Amino acid sequence: MSEERARKTIVIGHKNPDTDSICSAICYARLKKEITGKEYEPGRAGHINEETQFVLKYFGVGAPGLIENVKTQVKDIDIRETQGVDRSISLKKAWNLMQDANVVTLPAVSSGGMLEGLITVGDITKSYMNVYDSSILSKARTQYSNILETLEGALVVGDEAEYFQEGKVLVAAANPDMMEYYISPHDLVILGNRYESQLCAIEMEAGCIIVCEGAGVSMTIRKLAEERGCTVMTTPYDTYTAARLINQSMPISYFMRTENLITFEDADYIDEIKEVMTSKRHRDFPILDKDGKYKGMISRRNLLGARGKQIVLVDHNERNQAVEGIENAEILEIIDHHKLGTVETIAPVFFRNQPVGCTATIVYQMYNENNVEIDKTTAGLLCSAIISDTLLFRSPTCTRADQMAALALAKMAEISLDRYAADMFAAGSNLKGKSDEEIFYQDFKRFSAGKVSFGVAQISSLNEEELAGLKERMTEYLKRAKKEHKVDMLFFMLTNILTESTELLCEGGGAANLIRQTFHVGAEDDTAVGDSVELPGVVSRKKQLIPAIMIACEA
Repeated sequence: MSEERARKTIVIGHKNPDTDSICSAICYARLKKEITGKEYEPGRAGHINEETQFVLKYFGVGAPGLIENVKTQVKDIDIRETQGVDRSISLKKAWNLMQDANVVTLPAVSSGGMLEGLITVGDITKSYMNVYDSSILSKARTQYSNILETLEGALVVGDEAEYFQEGKVLVAAANPDMMEYYISPHDLVILGNRYESQLCAIEMEAGCIIVCEGAGVSMTIRKLAEERGCTVMTTPYDTYTAARLINQSMPISYFMRTENLITFEDADYIDEIKEVMTSKRHRDFPILDKDGKYKGMISRRNLLGARGKQIVLVDHNERNQAVEGIENAEILEIIDHHKLGTVETIAPVFFRNQPVGCTATIVYQMYNENNVEIDKTTAGLLCSAIISDTLLFRSPTCTRADQMAALALAKMAEISLDRYAADMFAAGSNLKGKSDEEIFYQDFKRFSAGKVSFGVAQISSLNEEELAGLKERMTEYLKRAKKEHKVDMLFFMLTNILTESTELLCEGGGAANLIRQTFHVGAEDDTAVGDSVELPGVVSRKKQLIPAIMIACEA
């Protein structure tokens, strides 16, 4: 499998995603797949809010998968797909497989794909060099098929599926009279073409005889062997060579490591396994999937060439808004409509940033530029994103390009803009049964200006009473959220879409005063009470609130 086919690119928006972030990710992934033919997958970096859920359900689209971080995982590096072997194969076969594949470790895998053990070149070498007693072959329960394969032999009498599991191995070098004294029942006897020696071994109840140098076996010997239950095989090797090779027929199960195996899952993060790998002397480590099934092997060398996940960012370009682990990822593209942030890339990337009200407007333009047809579903998603981000053209961030795009997309999606927008906003502002935390994180972003860090959450609603009810609840919650995020200031925008105004809840030393001074509203105007400030005409976090706070903090 080629690396190009194996690797996919994730298209993902910011944390606490809004409708633009989700819909743009879905639609841009479709566009890139259509243009390139490669694998692009939309993702989301957080919970999907009620408004976006309404949009996805309306157009019958599944939610992108949740991606909590994009740190480099084992699955992102080249896993060597060393074929798993049966635990019963011979040492010789294992050695040959290692030489052919140029590896030093073979995994023993069950028929169900589960890892049972590991055999290394070192294990095989030790089996050759160690001095074993003559019964080692039976102790290892060596199958006759292994002996036949190792000695390149032919079966004359018996069943190759049977096991040699009793007795010792010996070479019949003495005359038949002497053989009677050292052959015991069940022994495996390596001998030549002497009829008397073959007859003696069978009469002494040998379990198996191996006739060397390709000598023939008479009918009398065959018949007697069948009667006595003695396996008979021949080999083209001489007795010395046969005796030297026969230990190589033992199964790897007798020598392989089966306990305390160090394995990793393909979902493990590279940063977390590096320390383990460097502290062990093993050359190779098995990789398992989430079900524990064997997938392949990696070595320390594989980590040197580890490449991060391929990522396309949409609707943001600031590191503190990006999915966790973005510093480890390989960012390929950024499609956005916000101010330039702090995301750093190792290599140049395709970066498209336009002063429009919605990322989906840019994606719509790119569909047209590449002559890719926009189907009804895609049109609906893009149109929904524009409606959401521009508050149906009420936001000061809205441009003519956004309006033209939304009108064209609404026609393609066969929806009435006003009626559909009302239903969408109503779904998004339905806060019944939601906890303070769920409401806060429905649309929250974190920012920094100079040495000041702050966060801004926003709820937009058509229901004035609903917004009023939130004020007391969220004022208390902001105190807890500020400690959690360890920021200097927190703000919560209660935005009334109909009146095009925002009541801003403020938390943090000097937060409310900063807003009053910045927007020139004072307590004497009755527009600032306690830690909340009424901001007529302010509906956009991106274009109206954030820039003003940034300037004030850096002044």
